[in-house]
Amino acid sequence: MVVEIVLAALPLLVVAVLLVGLLWPATRAMPIAWITALGVGFFAWNMPPDWLAAASIVGVMTALEILWIVFGALVLLYTLMQAGAFDRINRGFATISDDRRVQIVLLGFFLATFIEGAAGFGTPPAVVAPLLLGLGFPALAAVIAALIGHIIAVTYGAVGTPIIVGIQDPLASTGFEGAISEGGYTVAEFSTEVAAWAATYHALVGFAMPLFAVAMVVYFFGEEDSLSPAWEVAPLCLFSGVAFAVPYWLSAWFFTAEFPSLIGSMVGGAIVVSVLKAGYLLPDSHWDFPPREEWPSHWVGTIEPGENGSNTGRATDTAVPDGGVVRGSEMSLLRAWSPYVLLVVLLVITRAIGPISEFIQQSVFVIEWQEILGTGLTNSIAWVNVPGFWLIASALLAIPIFGMSGGQVSAAWREAAEKIVSPFIALVFVVAMVQVMINSAAHPGAPEAGSMIIVLAQATANLFGPVYPAVAALIGALGAAMAGSNTVSNITFGGFQFEAAQQLGLPTQIIVGAQAVGGAMGNLVAIHNVVAALATVGLVGQEGRVMRLNLIPLVYYAVFVGFWALLFSYVLFPGLF
Repeated sequence: MVVEIVLAALPLLVVAVLLVGLLWPATRAMPIAWITALGVGFFAWNMPPDWLAAASIVGVMTALEILWIVFGALVLLYTLMQAGAFDRINRGFATISDDRRVQIVLLGFFLATFIEGAAGFGTPPAVVAPLLLGLGFPALAAVIAALIGHIIAVTYGAVGTPIIVGIQDPLASTGFEGAISEGGYTVAEFSTEVAAWAATYHALVGFAMPLFAVAMVVYFFGEEDSLSPAWEVAPLCLFSGVAFAVPYWLSAWFFTAEFPSLIGSMVGGAIVVSVLKAGYLLPDSHWDFPPREEWPSHWVGTIEPGENGSNTGRATDTAVPDGGVVRGSEMSLLRAWSPYVLLVVLLVITRAIGPISEFIQQSVFVIEWQEILGTGLTNSIAWVNVPGFWLIASALLAIPIFGMSGGQVSAAWREAAEKIVSPFIALVFVVAMVQVMINSAAHPGAPEAGSMIIVLAQATANLFGPVYPAVAALIGALGAAMAGSNTVSNITFGGFQFEAAQQLGLPTQIIVGAQAVGGAMGNLVAIHNVVAALATVGLVGQEGRVMRLNLIPLVYYAVFVGFWALLFSYVLFPGLF
């Protein structure tokens, strides 16, 4: 049995060694991990070559669906950036106050969570960090604030992708449907419940993240190692956290997994901005960083603060590749936000109105491969129903809204296409690896012990026993830290967590919900996200320092999510499926 456990864990150990130990990029590590899974599947799980190929094809199709969403999210984001709308949105936040603590709340929290809800996949730190740098933040402080600020939104990033593609699709394509139906749910209904419980964890723990982000910056980047400046804005930070968490939690329970981060950031941000403009919750004193000449060398890299052209309180123009200039100062905030408002409307219409939802799910809008290579495996891509289609539609509608030129449009699409290359390679191989592990016992003549995932789940359940709820989120965090993606962590460990919960008689919704939160936690120290954020501010080489600092909020999140998971599992909701 020990040999089986080691072999089942071997693909994940390869990922851990290459990504975390040797700091290989995912584009190099994931193909090797996939080959390792093929070898284990063939030699230890007796998988025939056609089953290995079919399982890999299931993974490739799932990865393509994820990438369709990511590409759409990036096209919309870069369309707004080319049009000058994103710069206008940034100034709308920045002009409210020049106090750095307030700017962390507005940009590092609300803007970062909004971008996470709309685009996901490491986009918020890479976008928000340079904006903070342009406002005068030290590069290292900008990265820390952006990484911490967006974590509460990661579970629902890229319009719900970590739940829909990371939880729902893998459970639907594997052998868990029977167990879920015995619990009284379809896979889609179960995934919605998981999303709601994940939001409950986040609301109870993550409402403090604005205060955490401010505290980290003022303590480690202030003139004195003191938290006093953070306590001065604690009312604003906690109010902001609650203003985000309430609509976020409500939308998770009463809408679907696409909307919590979008609605939480838009509604909460609007409330907080209105309160600040009315003169409430603004700090009595003004806080800023020490004089530039006193900054240690590791605070700033090759880009000096303010070099990217952003500044507090003044309108800026945005240059575009064809030589034109968009007058950002002439654009209203409503117009700047309108493509994202349209996106939310389109998603609500296509999911809440029955006839429309049924129409776009017809087979003509679905690419399906049944009985792949003669095996029993099947997968499909609902290319219109997934958010990627509506993200692209919103980007196309933005062209006439902003009166964009052909050069601007082509630049936005070109930038999105360039950014999708690395995720394409990494996701295709990691999802293919996971599908081989999940389907390793689906073929005739498979070992009685079950798939690699089931063997690992049983071993982990036996190891931790009754305290398993306390570590469920940490397992998800490990997956995200290695792969740089909550979605990939959920694909890798979602079924694992479900099986472990069943083995221990624990509520599966609570445990898989903790997994979805853990995948968000792991993004605090995910090497891919850290490198991407540091690169945008010219500070590559400080990855270890960022990850070390971010262990502080990670420990906070892990301890309290573990506490709530134990309380939910054994005291408050032990009867849940």
